[in-house]
Amino acid sequence: MVKQMRLGLFENAQANDSGTATWRHPDNKRYLFDKLDYWRDTARMVEDAGFDFMFLADAWGWADVAGERPDVASAEGLDLPRLDPAIVLGALIPETSRLGLVATGSTLLEPPYAFARRMATLDILSGGRIGWNVVTTGTADTAVQGFGVPMVGHDERYLMADDFMQVVYKLWEQAWEEDALERDKNGRFADPAKVHRIEHEGPYFRSRGYGNTARSPQGTPVLFQAGASPAGRTFGGKHGEAIFVGSGPVEQLRALSASIRGEAVKNGRAADEVKIMAAISAVVGSTEEEAQRKYASVAAAQNPDVTIASYAWFTGLNLAAYDRDTPMTELKTELSQTQVARFAGKTVGDVLDDWHAHGVGARPFIGTPEQIADQMCKLVEGADLDGFLFSPVIPPASTADFIELVLPILKDRGAIAPHPAQPQTLRERLMGASSPALAESHTASGYRRKS
Repeated sequence: MVKQMRLGLFENAQANDSGTATWRHPDNKRYLFDKLDYWRDTARMVEDAGFDFMFLADAWGWADVAGERPDVASAEGLDLPRLDPAIVLGALIPETSRLGLVATGSTLLEPPYAFARRMATLDILSGGRIGWNVVTTGTADTAVQGFGVPMVGHDERYLMADDFMQVVYKLWEQAWEEDALERDKNGRFADPAKVHRIEHEGPYFRSRGYGNTARSPQGTPVLFQAGASPAGRTFGGKHGEAIFVGSGPVEQLRALSASIRGEAVKNGRAADEVKIMAAISAVVGSTEEEAQRKYASVAAAQNPDVTIASYAWFTGLNLAAYDRDTPMTELKTELSQTQVARFAGKTVGDVLDDWHAHGVGARPFIGTPEQIADQMCKLVEGADLDGFLFSPVIPPASTADFIELVLPILKDRGAIAPHPAQPQTLRERLMGASSPALAESHTASGYRRKS
């Protein structure tokens, strides 16, 4: 029996993403990222194709090398400008009816009380189709400069995030009971006995008072997370419902899947309560040679000067300050350790070459539709994955190619879950849950008021 996979689309509300600058490529249309038509057309395309959700990544920081933003960053639209992903998703709610809508939010830079209201509002207006990708920073230390707050060390950020989660769980799960709103014009609007004051005194956050919104259809939005460090895996095992694990060889991904599922079990959850999704990109051609030519055109469209600025943006490390033969193991950072650890055993020169090709994103599968479908099925089975987050090499052309050429093969093999007969909440659709609410075994359920 073929294992069915879930699919999400990775997008970014800016001209470029993943540390690359492909906006000059003739098939790239996301240089029009600030036009609603781009997002409406993309969302409708993937909804019609049967994708489970569209995920908008985010970053607050900007490229910074030796204390200055390089001119190439502005000239190539590397990091700025960008839009607020939550507002973009809000605009897409009436344009879609089944597609899950997922936005990134930072536990370091967002106030939890305001953030809880924003996400609950989106979940209410979408009928329960919202997810939150939990991140502990804003990509670069330049983000904290913009906010005027101190940077926090890597592992401590996860302690801070855990405290943040307790505040929002109380607001989403505890403050308003599910049936508190009555809207009875001959009676009362809400039952006072089902509206509760929350109290939180944590090491990083404090909150006292009443939730600013009533309970949304899902209560807590579906919780997405990515983090390959030990602290990240521990956090994901406790809080995450869907975990992004990046890309890599099948053995590496299988070990990561086992580690994350093990962390879930330690927290009293079933191993399959966490859906593990790997990153995937694809360049599709009628032949391997055609696919390779298409991929070469992507690299040719990029300015190589972007690479230094881009890697510094994600990690705080200026690779131009090191000899190309320097082992990556000699470099240390408090920012994205994932983007250093992934290059263990490599040199600075190796990283510069690799980063120019695809930045922080997955190394794409390059080949015919059948070859790409084969690789996806092999990864799902071999690495114990639940699905993929598809990242277009050239948006939206790569997404359209995948939908037109690869997706029919996967559907014919029974590897894609069928469209739901009726609209569902994102949790019901992605997690296979019988209810929109978080599972009883999840740590947040302990905050839930029992009617």
